[in-house]
Amino acid sequence: MKRVTTVLVGAAAVAALAAGCASSTTTSSTPSPSPSGTAPASASPAAHGGAVLKTASSPEGQILVDGSGRTLYLFQADTGPSSTCDGACAVAWPPDTTTGAPSGTGLNTALIGTSVRADHATQVTYKGHPLYYFADDAKPGQTNGQGVDAFGGRWYVVGPSGAAITAAPAAPTPSPSTGGGYGY
Repeated sequence: MKRVTTVLVGAAAVAALAAGCASSTTTSSTPSPSPSGTAPASASPAAHGGAVLKTASSPEGQILVDGSGRTLYLFQADTGPSSTCDGACAVAWPPDTTTGAPSGTGLNTALIGTSVRADHATQVTYKGHPLYYFADDAKPGQTNGQGVDAFGGRWYVVGPSGAAITAAPAAPTPSPSTGGGYGY
């Protein structure tokens, strides 16, 4: 009986995995902390037409974000509008994809473009740089991918000019202690 239960549980796990693989796509426009690389459809601006770019304040200064406020990055290994990030790279750094013409508010819309990825998805570009999310940014406003060295290059947030912001955010200035000593 124990062997039958083990076989049934194993078969159910394989069936669930196969169902998940059959329904997953590589055109997600938002990151997923899960290893599968799929993202919730409700968080995807591309699922409703064209992607939206805008700017937001961050510790790094004004940066590009998507319509829901999620941080966008560029990959320094990309030397033109075509992405060099696929496979495991695209799971950790999901591309910002779109199903319609991307638009923008509060930035130079003439710099917004697209390129076609190897998987035939349409990726949003800004000033010729393909744009990506970072899977470890769980919510809008996070910049956990800033300066990360992975998959053959560094990843940086993008300024409104289209340039990578490579400077580290300023460290907070410690407040002077009035206790003179160790703060006990």
